Amino acid sequence: MPSGEPEIFLSIQGEGRTAGTPSTFVRLATCNLACSWCDTAYTWDWASFEYDEQVLQMDAAEVSKRVEALDTGNVVITGGEPLLQSLDALVGELTGAGHTVEIETNGTIAPSPALIASVTRWNVSPKLANSGNPANKREVPGALSAFAKMPNADWKFVIVEPADVDEAAVLADHYSVPPERVALMPEGTSSTVIQAKSVWLASAATERGFRFSSRLQVMLWGTERAR
Repeated sequence: MPSGEPEIFLSIQGEGRTAGTPSTFVRLATCNLACSWCDTAYTWDWASFEYDEQVLQMDAAEVSKRVEALDTGNVVITGGEPLLQSLDALVGELTGAGHTVEIETNGTIAPSPALIASVTRWNVSPKLANSGNPANKREVPGALSAFAKMPNADWKFVIVEPADVDEAAVLADHYSVPPERVALMPEGTSSTVIQAKSVWLASAATERGFRFSSRLQVMLWGTERAR
């Protein structure tokens, strides 16, 4: 990115069901939403960041080669919104090499049949009103219905304040997502904020039968990129 290198890096998965798992992250650019609290705005906010300074064009073979060099079993494709790009070839190369693949998505784009068949886990993060996105953009019924039917698709909601928990519960119930596939995660870009929100959010998740997810990468490294 600004250094002339792609954001393909070794770390641990910081969120969701596989939190703590050693993983290679592949961060893709562009997004179809504009969340007010987004901590990776450099992947889509071209009013604040220079596209040519942040984005590198790479084919699937080159990305796969760089992933192989980091020698981890789990690969997390994140963004931005990854499903804005064609990922069939990349995921095919990664799974063919023996990797498990997670894709992190905002749930507004239904995946292709090839991806449904090959992706190990989907981390779906439908956006709530707290994101600042219009309702008709953040909730695409056809896409969310598709993810709701996939047993390997967990839903993760970013929670800013207690009222958001009710909104998340209504959305999960509307699409018949089982509570064990729903996680509540505190919004924040510092360990102090994450810890403060976690106290009440963990209790709220427990009361609903939802899972609680922290943000380990923020607790360890704050807003440092490629971590």
